[in-house]
This record gives sequence, structure tokens and C-alpha cells, in this order.
Amino acid sequence: MVLGLAPVIGIPLPFFSYGGSSLLGFTFLIAVLLKLDSERFSILR
Repeated sequence: MVLGLAPVIGIPLPFFSYGGSSLLGFTFLIAVLLKLDSERFSILR
């Protein structure tokens, strides 16, 4: 934050933010990515 490499506010940290909607959104995103990965793996077999 001191170096200015990332914005200080506006982007919640995945699974560390206090907001329930943030946790719900990141959990949904992880579930979608895992589902897509499992489908890709089953197609390759």
C-alpha cells in the first residue's frame, strides 16, 4: 500500500473481506471454475 502498486480501497480480498456478498461471490466463482475444470478433464479422457 505504501508503494502504490495496488489500490488501497475498492477491491475486496478473496475470502478475507468482512462482507458477506464478497464471500458469496468468490465462493460462486471458485465453484464455477472447479466445474469448468472437471468438465474439461472429463472431455479429455
